[in-house]
Amino acid sequence: MALTFYHVAWCPDCIAVREKLAALKLAYEDVVVPDARMFRKQVYDVSGQYYVPVVKDGDFVLTETDEILAYLDERYGAGGAQAPRPAAATSQADRKPETLSEDDRYPSCRRPS
Repeated sequence: MALTFYHVAWCPDCIAVREKLAALKLAYEDVVVPDARMFRKQVYDVSGQYYVPVVKDGDFVLTETDEILAYLDERYGAGGAQAPRPAAATSQADRKPETLSEDDRYPSCRRPS
């Protein structure tokens, strides 16, 4: 299975991505991660940050909700199955942290503004 979706059940951004995956009738590996960011080792290992949603398509990783939704539409929407993957995508990860911050103890599905 090429697509993997890392998420928490209650996150509004995760719900939007889940609904897009369903609307496009895409099969994907469903990985529900812990609510507390500091315990999201799988997310960090894949994306270098602790926030969800994260979608992995083969070796291509997306971490921003708007980019995920646009990518799914462009790649898998009507006539998009043959579209090439973009060369790169931005990430909400500024860098791979050496240690968790105080903020990482709390549940969150997106980077605070």
